[in-house]
Amino acid sequence: MNLSKFALVCALLSGTAVFLSYRDHEEILAPRQDLSTLPNQLGTWNGIDMNIPDDVRQILGHGDFLSRIYRDNTDNDRYVDLFIAYFPSQRFGDTIHSPRNCLPGSGWYPIDSSRVRLSFSGYRPFLANRYIISKGEDRQVVIYWYLAHDRSVASEYWARYYLFADSVKMNRSDGSMIRLVTPLDPKETIEAAQQRAVSLAGNIVPLIHRYVPR
Repeated sequence: MNLSKFALVCALLSGTAVFLSYRDHEEILAPRQDLSTLPNQLGTWNGIDMNIPDDVRQILGHGDFLSRIYRDNTDNDRYVDLFIAYFPSQRFGDTIHSPRNCLPGSGWYPIDSSRVRLSFSGYRPFLANRYIISKGEDRQVVIYWYLAHDRSVASEYWARYYLFADSVKMNRSDGSMIRLVTPLDPKETIEAAQQRAVSLAGNIVPLIHRYVPR
C-alpha cells in the first residue's frame, strides 16, 4: 500500500469513528433474532455450541456472538468451525474485529491469502476472504466476509465506508462478520477443504437475514 492510499484509509477509519460517536439523534435498531437460535441442524450438518470465554467477550465488546462446531453426517471426521459476530451499534467503540488481526494472537499465522467468489442460489455473488493459516504442522482454511444491510463484502475498508454511508442514509450502524474455519488434512487439497466450508455457508446464507437484518 502506497503512502497516499495508507493516509486515505487512516482518514476514513478515524473519520468514521468520530462521526459515529457524535451522531446526536437516536439510532435505529432493527428487529432480529438472537444468533443462538440459528438451527443446530442445517441440512446434513449438526452443530455443537462452543463456549466463548469471558475475557474474549470483553475484547469483542457489546454484541451478539455465536461460536459453533458443525460436523457433516456424511463425514464425521471433518468439521467446520463457525463464528458470527453481530453488533447492533458501532457508534461507541464496539466494532468488528478482523480475523486477520486476531489470528496471530491465537498462535495461527497466515501463509497464503486470496479472495474467493461465493455464489448461492437466489443471492448475488460476492467476494470473501480466504486464508490458509498455520500453527506448527497444522493447517486450516479460513473464509470470512462482512455483512450489513443485505450487502456482503470482503474488504474491511469497504465495510467501514458502508458503515459511514449507512449511518447517514439509514441512521443505522449495525453490522456483522461471518467466519468459517476448517482443518486442512495433509492428504486433501485446499479446494476440497474450501468446498467443505462453502457447503456449510450455503446452508447459512439463506437464513442469515433473520439474525443480521437487511
